[in-house]
Amino acid sequence: MSERESLRDIGRRGTTVVASYLRARAQRRVRAAMGLRGDPPPPCLDPALAYAPVDGVMRLIHADLGSMLIGGMASLLYQLLHPLAMAGVDQHSRYRDEPLRRLENTALFIGTTTYGSKADAYLLIERVKAMHLGVEGVTADGQPYRASDPHLLEWVHCCEVAMFLAAYERFGATTLSDEQRDGYVREMSQVGHDLGARDLPVTVAELHERLVGFLPELRLTRAGKETRRFVLRGVGGSPIQKSGYRTIVAASVGLLPPEIRALIELPALPLVDGALIAPAAFALSETMRLALPPIPSA
Repeated sequence: MSERESLRDIGRRGTTVVASYLRARAQRRVRAAMGLRGDPPPPCLDPALAYAPVDGVMRLIHADLGSMLIGGMASLLYQLLHPLAMAGVDQHSRYRDEPLRRLENTALFIGTTTYGSKADAYLLIERVKAMHLGVEGVTADGQPYRASDPHLLEWVHCCEVAMFLAAYERFGATTLSDEQRDGYVREMSQVGHDLGARDLPVTVAELHERLVGFLPELRLTRAGKETRRFVLRGVGGSPIQKSGYRTIVAASVGLLPPEIRALIELPALPLVDGALIAPAAFALSETMRLALPPIPSA
């Protein structure tokens, strides 16, 4: 090897080391900003042991952190329209005091049911079901509710699946085929069934039909308005974090169907679907893909 080639090789190795260091530091900062502690566990790549298909659409979509954050925010806004679901959140959740803890728990559940083994996923699912048993009560207008109600579980499930899918289709790294879109709904139905929901949709068409069927039940209650204000305001942080949060919120509002946006009393603003928010959301998603590369599939 000539001296020039040797120097070039040293330069390449040095660049690789620096890039790895910067990426690792970015990963720590992104995870810390989300309240995530420690490194994620390695994915289960054995088809016989994995809870979700190792080459499935769940692993493709859930690996895209930027679109997942946007879809998750849209799902929260969607869910707050159901009076019974919001009564449970209002009376039993500590999201106002520990918002990052709630986010961490949600990330742990999604990560485990997407990339974990059957043993780990079912253990966590049983914990969630046990927690649901203690969440019950009566709304302000006298309606009884319980978090383990299959109908409410179906509502939460459909909101999450619809918004995660919509966010990936708009901001994700790849273009999904119709088969992949239906495959995602079908794969996610296993999680909902194991949590206690029944007769869940397994195609995109069925998913949209099911959400339309919920419309007569939806309204913005006092608890819903408080949650809406909390979600839109955010929990503070550095200027960069606040800017990123505003981008996620604006992009998530743009994902909501017009009738849902109207019910939440979030009128279409010029920046929501305009020339500024979409590029900012794309840039945020791409930055997160660079900082946190997708978890490998089988």
